[in-house]
Amino acid sequence: MDITVIPLDHSQGSLSGFVASLQELLAGSGSRYSLHDMGTTVEGPAGDLFELAYKLHEHSFSQGGNRVYTVVKIDDRRDREVHLGEKTSSVKVKIASAAGSQE
Repeated sequence: MDITVIPLDHSQGSLSGFVASLQELLAGSGSRYSLHDMGTTVEGPAGDLFELAYKLHEHSFSQGGNRVYTVVKIDDRRDREVHLGEKTSSVKVKIASAAGSQE
């Protein structure tokens, strides 16, 4: 799952403190996750991810927020297990292979 949670009524320009609090929730979830510049990628079964997305979405309201915008993307693959970093590794191998074949 790739998730981005944005409190729309946040009064400060920076959201890094809010994002840090979301990362604390993720750390306590037991799920593998990776923060990136535009959100967080989380690994796990789809049902667990939907539940976790709800908790992360609700976090803004628990902090006194009145409006939150959450974007969720889930790639639910059931033919084999996929772990964080495998998609980008696969692309990097193909790029390196293509670059080697052009020499």
